[in-house]
Amino acid sequence: MTIQIEKMSAGDWERVREIYGEGIAAGNATLETSIPAWELWDASHMKECRLTAKEGREVIGWAALTPVSGRCVYAGVAEVSLYIGETFRGKGAGKLLLKELICSSEKHGIWTMQAGILKENAASIELHKKCGFKILGVHEKLGKLKGIWRDIVLMERRSSVVGID
Repeated sequence: MTIQIEKMSAGDWERVREIYGEGIAAGNATLETSIPAWELWDASHMKECRLTAKEGREVIGWAALTPVSGRCVYAGVAEVSLYIGETFRGKGAGKLLLKELICSSEKHGIWTMQAGILKENAASIELHKKCGFKILGVHEKLGKLKGIWRDIVLMERRSSVVGID
């Protein structure tokens, strides 16, 4: 399988939306229970740091950053979203996406990337560790999903080239 990492375009949204829906349905990717409309998703994610993984012309995964705050002192801190299509998991697309997202983030002044990962999502936790993220701790019972309290593993990666002064 040859995987290409590309900038996400508005034309990728339908497939990005489907993959996000697969993550929601799996039950260990997010506490969200519905997919936002394009306009909401577009407004909340950094336009500079949106990527897709493609096999041929098919989007098989995506990654994007969301600013953690509108306050200027946190301008270099963003939260990671990364989703891989159900039939493409475990084939390396996630690692390629996350590594490229790290490069893109640093080009755009991000000094800290954060991830909040459901505790049961061992594959995502390991992927983030392999890409330089460290575990900060666990938010116990941070939110409910289908009436069950879920714990969130907090991870971060601090850039070695941005914000090091």
